[in-house]
Amino acid sequence: MDESTSTMNAAVANSPAARQLDRDGFGKSAASDDVVLDVRDLRTHFTTRWGTVKAVDGVSYHVRRGETLGVVGESGSGKSVTALSLMRLVPSPPGQIVGGEVILNGRDLLKLSEREMTKVRGGDISMILQDPMSALNPVFTIRNQVGEAIKIHQGLKGRPLWDAIVDSLRKVRIPAPALRAKDYPHQLSGGMRQRVVGAIGISSKPSVIIADEPTTSLDVTIQAAYLRLLRQIQQEEGVGIIFITHDFGIVAKMCDRVAVMYAGRVVETADVRTIFNNPLHEYTKALITSVPKLEEKTGRLPQIEGQPPLLYNLPPGDAFAPRSPLPHTDKDLQIRPDLVEVEPGHFVQLAHSSVKEFHKYAHLVPYGDEYKGDGCPGS
Repeated sequence: MDESTSTMNAAVANSPAARQLDRDGFGKSAASDDVVLDVRDLRTHFTTRWGTVKAVDGVSYHVRRGETLGVVGESGSGKSVTALSLMRLVPSPPGQIVGGEVILNGRDLLKLSEREMTKVRGGDISMILQDPMSALNPVFTIRNQVGEAIKIHQGLKGRPLWDAIVDSLRKVRIPAPALRAKDYPHQLSGGMRQRVVGAIGISSKPSVIIADEPTTSLDVTIQAAYLRLLRQIQQEEGVGIIFITHDFGIVAKMCDRVAVMYAGRVVETADVRTIFNNPLHEYTKALITSVPKLEEKTGRLPQIEGQPPLLYNLPPGDAFAPRSPLPHTDKDLQIRPDLVEVEPGHFVQLAHSSVKEFHKYAHLVPYGDEYKGDGCPGS
């Protein structure tokens, strides 16, 4: 495929008309061009006796209104810590947000006071946790827990507060919401508890919802229903969703764009079709090939050799180089790769040791000249 054809296909894939297509049965995408959350060079470190753990090491991405951004990667890649950093919920000590910007509706959340952040947290930006039993307090009724956020952020009391609670439960399709509001968490099924957590998340009509593996504790049929419910709520409310998951099947059905994280950094981000059809980073390729395909006979699944690096002892350069199937040198471990836009909407951490087509895009990075004359790795 030549460069002009590739650019044209990327433009078509990112067009408003393409985003409105219902490709997955979960409903049409509600994504618009209005950016509501812009994360720029976010860095969160933890001080330990072994050294400084760089859990989030320069993460940048954005979320549009009505869009679902999938964030994927192995355990320990920094997905959840990034989410906690956006909410300013990193435990301190030992954690500290040491740099970056989190622009939500034009305001940098990292510059707000804790009192100002209390009004934003749960209001303009909210979070759905993966375990509803730990997210819900067993000694309070559903009415108390859903109503708390509404009372704080909307100032409602009495009958208006009760109506808002019932309306929030109705939006997440809980049957007989007025009766269920009087129940305690242990009286509800796992799927219903997860819907209650979702009701708390949407109760104050946030601009962005962070869903941290919200379907982990659900069986497959309930999982599909919950994902479809999230998409319907998104279409109705126009909320942007950051969907953190390990499951590429969910990514394919639920997400508009994908950000792949490794060792606290974003190594590739693009629309979901590009990620599946034309991944450039070897880590992205490895994650995709490790998922079995129903239409193909599969023997032993490919695996990513080695283990994720110790975050307190990261190399200055390409952290994935020791696990990459492409050859690497000491130079690759010293030169930190930049996240660059190689095609419209397609960004990749351009590392000589982890991107097979590095020489095709070497002119986009200042360190590209240092590899002149080197053979393209893996070719």
